[in-house]
Amino acid sequence: MLTAALTSTMTVTTMIFATILTASIFSLVFIGLGGEAHIHEILKAMPGGATGALFFSMLLIFILGFFLDFVEITVILLPLIMPALIMMGHDPIWLAILIAINLQTSFLTPPFGFSLFYLRGAAPKEITTGQIYRGVAPFIGLQVLGMGLIWGLPILATWLPGWLF
Repeated sequence: MLTAALTSTMTVTTMIFATILTASIFSLVFIGLGGEAHIHEILKAMPGGATGALFFSMLLIFILGFFLDFVEITVILLPLIMPALIMMGHDPIWLAILIAINLQTSFLTPPFGFSLFYLRGAAPKEITTGQIYRGVAPFIGLQVLGMGLIWGLPILATWLPGWLF
């Protein structure tokens, strides 16, 4: 039993490290070939300026959250878009909190909500997948409301860290 647990842990850890390593190599090559400048230009050309670029980035993160785990999004996409969004004038703390809420919300949404699959595995057999999807809807609504509040009132995300540090 201990051997199986250790093997499983090593497998997952190895996959995470391999993802981080390959994503880092991808980012270095992408930036080295001038990709970061292209990303910045694409985001800068978005209708709505900095707000439009942020909306597009948040929508992209949300959609990718359906199919990718947070590790992949964090190590592949965020190093490419965060510098551009910060250069456009967005507060890094506020931006990180918005992205964290967005990732958390996307993991609760069908069709591939990873948290839903974890819950499906832990729930009794009498509970259907449809019941899980309906049960998570209020939480998705609350997270979207919270994200909207933080988007509209950035002080909610920046006041406490600013006061503490």
